[in-house]
Amino acid sequence: MADREIDPQFDASALVIIDTQRDVLDDGALTIAGTSAALPAMRRLLEAFRAAERPIVHVVRIYEQDGTNADLCRRELLRDGAPVLIRGSSGSQIAPELLPEADTELDADLLLGGGAQRLGPDEVAVFKPRWGAFYRTPLEDHLHARDVSTIVFAGCNFPNCPRTSIYEASERDFRVVLVRDAISGLYERGEQELAGIGVRLMAAAEVEAALRAPVGSR
Repeated sequence: MADREIDPQFDASALVIIDTQRDVLDDGALTIAGTSAALPAMRRLLEAFRAAERPIVHVVRIYEQDGTNADLCRRELLRDGAPVLIRGSSGSQIAPELLPEADTELDADLLLGGGAQRLGPDEVAVFKPRWGAFYRTPLEDHLHARDVSTIVFAGCNFPNCPRTSIYEASERDFRVVLVRDAISGLYERGEQELAGIGVRLMAAAEVEAALRAPVGSR
């Protein structure tokens, strides 16, 4: 059922991809089941947003090996030497399939300092120090500067960072879309809970079609 308060506005949308870095892919140091399988749908979304000239934000984790910038539950793991999303490591880099240029590397100093790294036309990476993409990051200001009303979420791993980021977006009165086939870790109860707070659940093909539609019909 249509609801003019929460219906996506794709002509004012941005794509936010969460934590899709090499270490979480199959055979990575922190493999998250289903993330590699979701890469083709994420790629489809990226191509659609690039073609529509809409903003794209890759939100990433980069850990110091001593764990000082990590969540409490991961600090001991890092101090014990786990090679997980460590600053400067190959595993901390964005999955190459998702980059406009596959050999682009993250600028850890810029990102950890709170900056946004330009990856392509209106496509950036930002670092988040905790689960939520809005906590102590430039994301909200970045989206408001581009008059974004609707955030389309994809990435890894629904129960943790994407879910937290979705609730943060809802708290800030963004309209929210979650792309079912472009996210790892999604489950039925989670879908029901998201629908209850006004999140629209869509497939990548549906989002792609909406972005291609004439502006007045989106």
